[in-house]
Amino acid sequence: MTIGLAVTGENAGLAAFRALEAVEKVARGAIRGFVSFVVITENGRLLRAETQRGGTATLFVEGETTGTAPPHPIAGARFAAFMSSGPDRPEPLAQFTPGDAAFGLVSGHRLPNVPGEGSDTPLNLTVLDRLRAGAMPEEAIEAAFTAHPTADAGLIVLDRQGRLFAANSPFVQSRGDLGFAFLEDAARNHRVAVLHNAIHPKDGLADLAAGTAMDCMAPFDQSDLFLTLAAGTPVALGPEAALHTDRTGRVLEITVTRNAWLTGRRDGALVNIATPVLDEGRLIGHTTTDPYCIVEAGRLVSISGQAEVQIGVRRST
Repeated sequence: MTIGLAVTGENAGLAAFRALEAVEKVARGAIRGFVSFVVITENGRLLRAETQRGGTATLFVEGETTGTAPPHPIAGARFAAFMSSGPDRPEPLAQFTPGDAAFGLVSGHRLPNVPGEGSDTPLNLTVLDRLRAGAMPEEAIEAAFTAHPTADAGLIVLDRQGRLFAANSPFVQSRGDLGFAFLEDAARNHRVAVLHNAIHPKDGLADLAAGTAMDCMAPFDQSDLFLTLAAGTPVALGPEAALHTDRTGRVLEITVTRNAWLTGRRDGALVNIATPVLDEGRLIGHTTTDPYCIVEAGRLVSISGQAEVQIGVRRST
């Protein structure tokens, strides 16, 4: 009856919003109702947004317009989490996503806001307290479920070091409608975890949410500059497949490693995604698209049906 997500990385606040928005577009069941949304901003503030009905369509407002993207302080936050489900949950909605700007955020699904058996403290708050005491996310969750194996909850814990862990209690793990995803780009310190239940289709939704969040933080096709690729550009054999450009951003030559491109008329991906782009032999980036090309007699004839197109390039770091 809920979906929970936590994410860390560049523009994690926007990434969390886009992830929930993507799920809402395709899912049925306990969705598009309440949202408890929380971030830790770049300057260390804990900011919240919430709605009881409408999901992302009513979560943020700009003037007279609802359904807008989160404002900059929230969108640009490095740490973000939400929990969402159907409408009209008990107030305050912050109880579903507790956090401490100095230590981290807690989300989850099912009923993490309810005390475990024999306890008077909500499960998600006990986990947050363990973070404050120095535990890592995995340790905090494992301790909670060891103490309360029958808790009707799954937990997601994200600390201020970017460590992230998610798990269900033994009781919840026996359900047949669970969704789970965890994605990581360790080089960028980007991570996202998702748990859900009673939202359908149960297979694929968590992956959609996690993948959307990761793509929002670091789009694979993000372009930092554009080159002009035109019909008539010569194609030649070379030591590597590459685009050779000048300082004006026009492709002067395309090198390939297969003779087949130089004989007769050839169709296909002459320029693939991540093809190196060289300026006077110096690597400046890699292409972010692979247009449909036609080559004849060693020269480019057309690019995606056009005589000239702009090719996106991601700069080399």
